[in-house]
Amino acid sequence: MAQRLDGTVALVTGASSGIGEATARELAARGAAVAVAARRADRLKVLAEDITAAGGRALAIEADMTDKEQARHAVERTVAEWGRLDILVNNAGIARLGSLADGKVEDWEQMVTLNVLGQLYCTRAALPHLLRAAEDGPRQVADLVNVASLSGRIARKGAGVYSATKHAVIAFSESLRQEVAGRHVRVSVLEPGAVSTELFRDRSPEVQREHAPEAGRYERLRPEDVADTIGYVVTRPRHVAMNEVLMRPSEQER
Repeated sequence: MAQRLDGTVALVTGASSGIGEATARELAARGAAVAVAARRADRLKVLAEDITAAGGRALAIEADMTDKEQARHAVERTVAEWGRLDILVNNAGIARLGSLADGKVEDWEQMVTLNVLGQLYCTRAALPHLLRAAEDGPRQVADLVNVASLSGRIARKGAGVYSATKHAVIAFSESLRQEVAGRHVRVSVLEPGAVSTELFRDRSPEVQREHAPEAGRYERLRPEDVADTIGYVVTRPRHVAMNEVLMRPSEQER
C-alpha cells in the first residue's frame, strides 16, 4: 500500500493552528510539498520554517478564504510555485455557538461564509488542477478532503447554524464525489467529534452550561489524530476511496 506522497503538492487551508497545522506537518512528513494558507501570517511563517527545517518543502500564503479572489489566489500561488496541485485539504472554519432565538446574525453570516462558501471557493479554484494531477501525476489520482464535523450529523442545542454549515459541507462533498468519481479525483469528508483546538473558544455562557457535563469527562481527540487520519485517507491505493470518515474520542457518547 502506498504510504508516501513524494512528488506531490498539497494545499491546506486554516493551517495556522489545530487540525490544519497538524495536517500540514503530517503531509510534509510523508513527502508532499505543502502550501499552508490562513489569515495569521506570523503563525504560518513559523510553521513553514519548521517544515523546512525538518527537511520538507513549505510555502506560507496569507489568505482569507471568505474572499473568493484570495481563495483563488492561494490555489494559483501554490501551482505557480510547484507546477501542480495533487491534494487540497479544506480545513478553514469557525464556530460561533449560541441560541437561534437571540444569536448574533453576524456570527451566522461569518460561519456560512467561511465554513461553506470558503470551501466552495477553494474547491472551485482547485478542481481543474486536481483533475489534471489525476491524469498526469505521479500517483494518477488526486484528493480533495473537506473537514466537516460530527455536528454535521448530529445537531445539538446551541449549535444550530454551525451544524447547518457542516451538513452543507457533507452534502456538497457527496455531490461532487459523484461528479468526479470516474476521473480519479477522490472526494473525502472528515467528521471529527470533540477535538482539543481553539475552535470553540468563543462559546456563549449558555452554550458553556449546556456542554459543561462533558467537560473533562473524557479525553478529546488531538489535532494530530485527525491529521493522521487525513494522511491515511490520501495515501490509499488509487482504486480505494475513503469517502466519509466519522471519528470520535472513544468515550464520547454523542
